[in-house]
Amino acid sequence: MAFWAGGSPSIVDYFPSEDFYRCGYCKNESGSRSNGMWAHSMTVQDYQDLIDRGWRRSGKYVYKPVMNQTCCPQYTIRCRPLQFQPSKSHKKVLKKMLKFLAKGEVPKGSCEDEPMDSTMDDAVAGDFALINKLDIQCDLKTLSDDVKESLQSEGKNSKKEEPHELLQSQDSVGEKLGSGEPSHSVKVHTVPKPGKGADLSKPPCRKAKEIRKERKRLKLMQQNPAGELEGFQAQGHPPSLFPPKAKSNQPKSLEDLIFESLPENASHKLEVRVVRSSPPSSQFKATLLESYQVYKRYQMVIHKNSPDTPTESQFTRFLCSSPLEAETPPNGPDCGYGSFHQQYWLDGKIIAVGVIDILPNCVSSVYLYYDPDYSFLSLGVYSALREIAFTRQLHEKTSQLSYYYMGFYIHSCPKMKYKGQYRPSDLLCPETYVWVPIEQCLPSLENSKYCRFNQDPEAVDEDRSTEPDRLQVFHKRAIMPYGVYKKQQKDPSEEGAVLQYASLVGQKCSERMLLFRN
Repeated sequence: MAFWAGGSPSIVDYFPSEDFYRCGYCKNESGSRSNGMWAHSMTVQDYQDLIDRGWRRSGKYVYKPVMNQTCCPQYTIRCRPLQFQPSKSHKKVLKKMLKFLAKGEVPKGSCEDEPMDSTMDDAVAGDFALINKLDIQCDLKTLSDDVKESLQSEGKNSKKEEPHELLQSQDSVGEKLGSGEPSHSVKVHTVPKPGKGADLSKPPCRKAKEIRKERKRLKLMQQNPAGELEGFQAQGHPPSLFPPKAKSNQPKSLEDLIFESLPENASHKLEVRVVRSSPPSSQFKATLLESYQVYKRYQMVIHKNSPDTPTESQFTRFLCSSPLEAETPPNGPDCGYGSFHQQYWLDGKIIAVGVIDILPNCVSSVYLYYDPDYSFLSLGVYSALREIAFTRQLHEKTSQLSYYYMGFYIHSCPKMKYKGQYRPSDLLCPETYVWVPIEQCLPSLENSKYCRFNQDPEAVDEDRSTEPDRLQVFHKRAIMPYGVYKKQQKDPSEEGAVLQYASLVGQKCSERMLLFRN
């Protein structure tokens, strides 16, 4: 168990699916089905490997839809930010924000926004009773203490670094973007064909005028540096992230559009702060009440909830609590790995919050909520574009962090199909767990809700459970392989659930994570 020497292992309680329940997408009262586990704690690598097998978290509950049985199959979708070019509709949203900030312009007519993934509405969604019950049953402190004692009894020391408070780095970065080629994908093209858009692996040229503008901006920053090192990014170019102006024969980059210069007398000021939510940083604690009030208004106006729901404890349980252990390796991003809130501050008040996980290979979007008074700014789209740009920024220091996971793509649900518009993107094959470009998946999804995207009939899950006896079990304050544990048990029915768990999490995770058995 040398792989636990640097920190605590993941500890999970597994709950196999016993019945169908109400679907948050098509509203079928008994159409949705998923398996789940309560994560007392989880390493970021284990969660990365789990979401690459179709799992997803809601608070500390981690679930996986039963894809060939559930009414609305949910396919994990990821965008490739290094090759991303905003569409016309994306550019309209960014320009709308810039006009509002510069001149205070409010667009007339109705606003067509794209909601981000609503964890309250999907799989385990509004089942507060289930998760509340699990939260009470599963005592994290006791389990953590027991595991610590078990590891120490085997001579293992567990030391953890303190997470850094400096969150969104403003340091200089390298000149080139990496290729971002996925290690386990099918027919993924990383470089645009001639005439099909900018090659993001090469830096665009800079004009003298833009260099002068950046010098002026840097001078102003030096005169008024407040906040720049407190975990938030002001509206304006992040220094040296991307050259501010593309060649005239190339489309503007995402960063050009987001960080376009504003006049000195701009009507509004937008700042984006990235604060660690678990364990909560001082900045997170100081803004928790204001953040909750935004969420409460969002639920009342957008989702028509009553004023007494959700409570602050429910908000904390779903959107602030996380099983992910904070990790700050030297080769990782400056903010470290784990769970964060990306807060959007307009003129000194929070108007939106994006809940995100920063993992070894990706930024994973968990949820977005916003002040309904600012719906006209299309904050669902705007925040997704900012998170894509943030992923590109993190990639500059941590080259393997090169994907943006958008949760689940549900082809049969119109409000969730918008995620396919962030191109290039891939869907996860639910049988072999390889990534397939979405363009190759859509024809099959038009014919059937459930599809195997991998066209190779001989392909199998490369990380399938082949040695279940090597699965790690935590039982009576002792860690042991399942092969040893099952010899001590008299209940044969338990084996079915354990083997199902092993097949769903894969061989690697089954050997690293501790399956709690009471």
